[in-house]
Amino acid sequence: MGNKEKAKERREKRLQEIRFQMTVPYSDHQRWWSKETVAVVTGGNRGIGFEICRQLAVHGLTVILTSRDSSAGVESIKSLQEGGLSVVYHQLDVVDHSSINQFVEWLRENYGGLDILVNNAGVNFNLGSDNSVENAHKVIETNYYGTKNMIEAIIPLMKPSHVGARIVNVSSRLGRLNGRRNRIGNVALREELSDVESLSDEVIDRTVSTFLRQVEDGTWSTSGWPQVYTDYSVSKLAVNAYTRLMGRKLSERAEGQKIYINCYCPGWVKTALTGYAGNNTVEEGADTGVWLALLSVQTFMGKFFAERREINF
Repeated sequence: MGNKEKAKERREKRLQEIRFQMTVPYSDHQRWWSKETVAVVTGGNRGIGFEICRQLAVHGLTVILTSRDSSAGVESIKSLQEGGLSVVYHQLDVVDHSSINQFVEWLRENYGGLDILVNNAGVNFNLGSDNSVENAHKVIETNYYGTKNMIEAIIPLMKPSHVGARIVNVSSRLGRLNGRRNRIGNVALREELSDVESLSDEVIDRTVSTFLRQVEDGTWSTSGWPQVYTDYSVSKLAVNAYTRLMGRKLSERAEGQKIYINCYCPGWVKTALTGYAGNNTVEEGADTGVWLALLSVQTFMGKFFAERREINF
């Protein structure tokens, strides 16, 4: 059996374990939440985001499903509400500061804040073997800056509690710094982004700005950026780095004021983002995000996960 076949076998075994774990209900002592617990999910009108909304609502939380397209969002919650789930809709465009401000004000007035934020909103314009950077600016703006915009705006509204508030960023292994495949070729940059103690907003922003500048001047393809879905990979690399940075910053908060932030890779899921060509179902893709959001004893901060286990950045 070759390495590829062994990897496939390991992946399938792990998915079987996850499928079993998904059938195990939370016990009473694990259920720290109630219907008053508020979870906000961005990009929740379809795919993984919709499934995260559904699973959180099934567990008994109040879920606020958001999307850029109002008509799509309103339509998407109908099936959830008809099933008796506590799901409400509000329009939200994560790259529009006025939209974010309106949402934050509405959230404050109607719920007093939130307990869980799932940053799922994202875009990808490449499928199969495509690797165009024609939409690189939009990809970086939505996937990285949209996530960053939401976190900065929402943190003041996160409710203090003994279990801590939670932020879950949906990311991708394609953005790993030290993976065997698809990592950035610039060793100095890789080391700079790996050093969490010296990591800063400026370092991350400079990295994506350099990439976008090289997209503009046509030198990106020979500058050591990831080779697969380059713009998407760079955007998720930035999300991963920002998660680690915020994990460091938020770890300094006092007990009772903690906000646990982590990111995860849902795998290659059968959604519109992958042209429905993935290996995993949306239920499997949403699972680790929901698991991170609902952990009863949360100790992880600024970590990266897949299939309910920590992986390397």
